[in-house]
Amino acid sequence: MFCFVALEWKRSVFKRRLFGLSNEQGNHGEDVKELYYYLDNTPTHSHMRMLYKYPQAAFPYEALVQENASRSPHDPEFELLDTGIFQNQSYFDVEVFYAKHETQDILIRVIVHNRGTEEATLQVLPTLWFRNRWAFHVEAEKPVIERVNDQQLRASHHRLGTYHLTFEPAQHVLITENETNTERVFNQPNTSPFVKDAFHDAVTTGNYEPFSEQPAGTKAAPVYALTLGAGESREIRLRLSKHEQGDLGEDFENIFHQRAEEANAFYAPLTEGLTEDDTRIKRQAWAGLLWSKQYYHYDVRRWLEGDVGQPIPPSERWHGRNSDWQHLNAEHIMIMPDKWEYPWFAAWDQAFQSIAMESIDLEFAKQQLYLHADPRYQAPDGRLPAYEWNFSDNNPHFGPPLAGFFTSRNWSLRVGKTTNFYPSCSIACGPIMSGGSIMPAAW
Repeated sequence: MFCFVALEWKRSVFKRRLFGLSNEQGNHGEDVKELYYYLDNTPTHSHMRMLYKYPQAAFPYEALVQENASRSPHDPEFELLDTGIFQNQSYFDVEVFYAKHETQDILIRVIVHNRGTEEATLQVLPTLWFRNRWAFHVEAEKPVIERVNDQQLRASHHRLGTYHLTFEPAQHVLITENETNTERVFNQPNTSPFVKDAFHDAVTTGNYEPFSEQPAGTKAAPVYALTLGAGESREIRLRLSKHEQGDLGEDFENIFHQRAEEANAFYAPLTEGLTEDDTRIKRQAWAGLLWSKQYYHYDVRRWLEGDVGQPIPPSERWHGRNSDWQHLNAEHIMIMPDKWEYPWFAAWDQAFQSIAMESIDLEFAKQQLYLHADPRYQAPDGRLPAYEWNFSDNNPHFGPPLAGFFTSRNWSLRVGKTTNFYPSCSIACGPIMSGGSIMPAAW
């Protein structure tokens, strides 16, 4: 419902989503074409760090699409590095850090490094917005983000309460509505000029005047235009908190230092005896697992019927994929195989991912295993949902019955810690459809 992203802009396109090729465009199927690295994370997400490499020249969208389209499945993929766009070190490193002071008090740091040999400018828009649920009649009351002053925004939601985003002085503070630009998308008039992509128009044209008097909306961002000399770095600091604060707080630097030390202490026994390089590899592997957690919501019945006030979906849905899974109503935090290519769960992937998660968060691994056996997921005939594209798919990778096997493994690691997980999950996972036959969960 409540979202934040460190958004960068250069040239003509905002960077809020990573660019990649579809299954039809890529010579090896779907393929993300950007350079980003999950560097660190903890199970409580008290300390998070990632790195994004952003070219200073125009991003080569067309070259990536055209060259990969010309290649066969037997050829190597044409990657961003192959375009030569990083020659002469002409790129920015954008490091993003999060540190929790408390559960509802999050410190944010964005550090931009100019790795090139010449001066270059990058615009950074740390953006806060509410997911649009009001247009689909999920939320009866529309939330609001208000401008408090030049260094603070106040976000209010009838269930989440009030949060405050405090930030360092910026050139501009933009506020708009998280509403679709119907004129651009559907060729229908907008009810207001303040639509979700209004930031794009303001930054690309340099016309910020329409936003100067806009006091409130559902999407907001301070704008930082950073002109950096060769090798120069600049830091942007923000704080999102339930507590109203006049500034970022004297404890800002200490909290980041403390959370980093706690992360090191947490991972120390898990990497004991490893070389520095092996330790880094292992921590980044865990970081990738933790950064790839995602809020996932799929109500099949609602997908078939359509949203209130929106166009009715095609009738073919009632006879197509997942139409016999009308009981399924997923709404949980899940481990995803990949947040770009596979932003949905796959039962076999989650079973394996739970094993990787066990060493750092045994309880969350247990929850992931039990999830598919939950009555909101599992079919009345005992089948577990395979994956979003076709919950009924008897994928060969899901046989033998991984859910039952890994449930047994998870139980073996927690003897004496719980008494009801294994019996309840084993009963639920017992009848698993595999290759057209019912197989016991443990064999």
